[in-house]
Amino acid sequence: MISSNDFRPGVSIELDGAVWRVVEFLHVKPGKGSAFVRTKLKNVQTGNVIERTFRAGETVPQATLEKRTMQHTYKDGEDYVFMDMESYEEARLTAAQIGDRAKYLKEGMEVNIVKWGEQVLEVELPNSVVLEVVQTDPGVKGDTATGGSKPAIVETGAQVMVPLFISVGERIRIDTRSDTYLGRE
Repeated sequence: MISSNDFRPGVSIELDGAVWRVVEFLHVKPGKGSAFVRTKLKNVQTGNVIERTFRAGETVPQATLEKRTMQHTYKDGEDYVFMDMESYEEARLTAAQIGDRAKYLKEGMEVNIVKWGEQVLEVELPNSVVLEVVQTDPGVKGDTATGGSKPAIVETGAQVMVPLFISVGERIRIDTRSDTYLGRE
């Protein structure tokens, strides 16, 4: 159990049979009446965001989440196969369980898999990945870093906007949180 006074961004709680993560909180102490905590909660499974008010000091169950480091070994049909780096056990996840993060998954990449009981909640990729550009329009002499951008497709199939001077075969660093180009490797 966790008190509503201990809410911080990133804290996970169980509410109505689901896991919610605190996005924002505000402890309010009005001049008249008792204090309360106004929160913005995000459902970890669905991504829905709600606003909820708790009495100050009210206790709610804290979600017990397990985070394991696993390595993506290969793709088998529609399933992605991961190996636990401690016990060497295999786990299979579907594209639906991974979500849109699958576009940056590369064989051999280590990720964190967050579970609630036996249910996989999310797959956390590294903040940035290095991938090779496999398709893009050719660069022309005179293209500069400030001259604009063009779409490029990387080896995992993801499309990223890159500067005009990037060409096929170059390795680029991509921010997986915002899908943006960070630089060349």
